Amino acid sequence: MELRQLVYFDAVVRHGGFTRAAEQLRVAQPAVSAQIRRLEAELGVPVLERTTRRVRLTRAGELVLARARRAFGELDGVRDDLAALAAELRGRVRIGSIQATGPFDLPGALAAFQRRFPEVELSLRSGRLSQLVADLDAELIDLAIGPLPADLPARVSGLPLFTDELVLITAPDHPLAGRGPLPMEALREEIFACLPAGSGLRRLLDQVCAAAGFAARVRYETNIVPQVRELVSHGLGVALLARSVAEAPGRPVAVHPVLPAPIDRPVGLLHLRDRALGPAAQRCHAFLAAWPPARDAG
Repeated sequence: MELRQLVYFDAVVRHGGFTRAAEQLRVAQPAVSAQIRRLEAELGVPVLERTTRRVRLTRAGELVLARARRAFGELDGVRDDLAALAAELRGRVRIGSIQATGPFDLPGALAAFQRRFPEVELSLRSGRLSQLVADLDAELIDLAIGPLPADLPARVSGLPLFTDELVLITAPDHPLAGRGPLPMEALREEIFACLPAGSGLRRLLDQVCAAAGFAARVRYETNIVPQVRELVSHGLGVALLARSVAEAPGRPVAVHPVLPAPIDRPVGLLHLRDRALGPAAQRCHAFLAAWPPARDAG
């Protein structure tokens, strides 16, 4: 089996036929047909069903194509590695991030990027979304990881990375602790702990409480997200937090999904649309967008 056979096979599938595949590959159509026939002869099974109007993958063809495309991906990775080695990618990438990055392992991603591109200087700072956008505008950072609200400024490009559910938390001995999912109305008389006014989390809390017909009484404010959880664990109030923070190691809290429907917060990779990223920042953006790397389940 030759790589050319797999490339021609992939082209036929992507372009819906032998003629268009040949045009894209800039070879004669009989050459494409010949390579597919050789591939099928070597495999001993047909990979395409041919009709007068179209081609369609057989079940064997589906399996072969999936493996072939994984192989193409590995080859692309080899080319990238060699290109990076040859060019010795240099420069700096300044990243800003919210504190709670949920299931996205940002330290692991940055460490992997640094191992692959040791000549690139990375830096990281944390902040709320409003601060991250201001830092992008001021050219203090190149990339940011933050929430993707509906009113994200149009000048900011946001690529989704993950979604974190927002949940209510109470102290383990709170009267509501054993009730499981809760409507916001159940917390009408409660004292809240939260980030300060102006933060995305505070805005979400105010919105969901207003929708439930009351204003949240926030008596405990902190800029440190895990500290919100600590305040609740000591019985000083209740809070709305990302599930990843609520379920993090520490003093116990009771976690309550919000009724009648989960509150999901999408988080993404941000940069300014009208500002070109340098080579190192471009590579870092692509690396983070693809993190964690795909693994072959087989």
